[in-house]
Order: sequence, then structure tokens, then C-alpha cells
Amino acid sequence: MEIPVYMLDAFTNLPFKGNPAAVCPLLHELNDDLYHKIAAEMNLSETAFITLINAADTFTSGKRFRLRWFTPTTEVDLCGHATLASAAVLFQHQNNVNPTLVFETRSGALAVTKKKEGYVMDFPLNPPTKEDLTDFKHIVKVTVGNHPVQEVYLSQETKKLLIRLSDSCERSVLTSLKVDHAALLNSDCSGRVHGVIVTMKGSPDCKPGFDFYSRYFAPWVGIPEDPVCGSAHTVLGSYWSKILGKKKMLAYQCSSRGGELDLEVRDDGRINIAGEVTSVLQGVIRL
Repeated sequence: MEIPVYMLDAFTNLPFKGNPAAVCPLLHELNDDLYHKIAAEMNLSETAFITLINAADTFTSGKRFRLRWFTPTTEVDLCGHATLASAAVLFQHQNNVNPTLVFETRSGALAVTKKKEGYVMDFPLNPPTKEDLTDFKHIVKVTVGNHPVQEVYLSQETKKLLIRLSDSCERSVLTSLKVDHAALLNSDCSGRVHGVIVTMKGSPDCKPGFDFYSRYFAPWVGIPEDPVCGSAHTVLGSYWSKILGKKKMLAYQCSSRGGELDLEVRDDGRINIAGEVTSVLQGVIRL
């Protein structure tokens, strides 16, 4: 069996920046064990598998596809950068003729529209709820050490904990964090948290004017640090929109690779997440 595979860097227009994802367009579903093995072999934050829904469709003509995402250790409910990469594979490599594609996923139907530069994803918004800092003191300590924390929020839907650093912190505090991933994994065994977002207010007056910064750690699902996480921004977008009083925001994820996301919080309870994608590899998996 030969399976086509592409590797793309999402939320960037430069190779080796943004967040790499592997994408496999499949004519037929595989068994779950094989999905897990391929994702483990790719060893990226996520490997995405696209399959046809309508047997009469092709990857060039179809408008709706099934999409699943796997980390090296587990299947996940929502992934932004691998959805962006999947759309780019269909548009750039399969020459799909439609302006908008819809992916059927574990998080419902997700539409991706091709723009002049990059793509726009229609994603669910996941508003977090304010929590008592003391309830998560061990996670906070392991993640940010003794740096001052302004507040802590939790998204029950995504199980992402948002830690906002104090406005007195410089951006260098966020970029220089060195998180012990094993210690973070052991800091919470309750099942309430599957990932930790660390965020801080941006510098909108400086070019290019980022409204907020973030980093994201998810050892619970096999991702020590996700370089640029679209699903985390379904939480961040909701939080910062209320804090800043803005619907449209420009975000930057401060991992070592770095990536930009254009966000628009909509009145219908969803969020548009836009970004660019760069293809870096094309090959075949032989089984």
C-alpha cells in the first residue's frame, strides 16, 4: 500500500517556521491502529487524514471531506494548524476547484475558505471561565515559576487552562519560559486539564501590532509544546476579545518557531482564524 503524505508549515509564509503538520489524503479509511502508527512515525504535533465522503467525488472536485487528527499518542477533537494544512493540500496540490471546503470532524463541520493570501477557517469559539488561582497552583508553578500571574481561566469544552501573565511582565518572560514537560504532566492528574496556555497582553502600537502573545503546552496528549496552536486560539480569541473590547485581533504565538494568526470573533458564537501555509515536503508512505 502507498499513502501520499505532505508536510506543511502552518501559520507562516516561511519554511521551518509556524507549526508543521503531516497530511495524508486517503481514498479509503484505514483502521485506527494504522492511523496511530503513522502519526507516531511522523512525530509532529498532528498528522491529519482526509477521506472522501461521496464516492463520486475526487480531491479536486469535492466540497466536503472527512478529517481526523492524531498526535503521536492520541486522536484529538480539534486541531487548527492541521486543518489549515489539509485545506492547503487540497487547494495547492490537488487543485481543488471550490473556493470553500468543508471538513466533517469530531468538532462538527469546519469550513476553510481560500483567500488571496492564505486561508480562513470557520471554527467554534470556546469561552473560558474564570477560576481560583489556588485551585491550579501546582500547574501554574510548574509552568511559569515565580513570575506574576494576573488571572487563570479554564475552558471546560477543550480542557485548556489559560494562565495570563501580569501586564508588568516583558515579552521576554514568555519567550524564555523553560517548562519541565514531565513535571507539568504530573502536576495535574484530575483530568480537568489537557493543555496549558500561557498568554500576555501584546503591543498593538508596535508594528505589526500584535494584540496578545501566547505559548501552549500539552504533554497530556503527547505534545510537549505546540509551536502554533489554532485550537488554543478558540479560547484565547474569546478571552482577549472581551478584555480588549475588540472583534478583530492579530495574535503571535511565541514558540521558537513562531507564527501569526488573524482572528475575528463573530456574533454567532464562532471565530474566524486566518493564516498562511508553506509546503515543505511531499512523499509516499509505503506499507
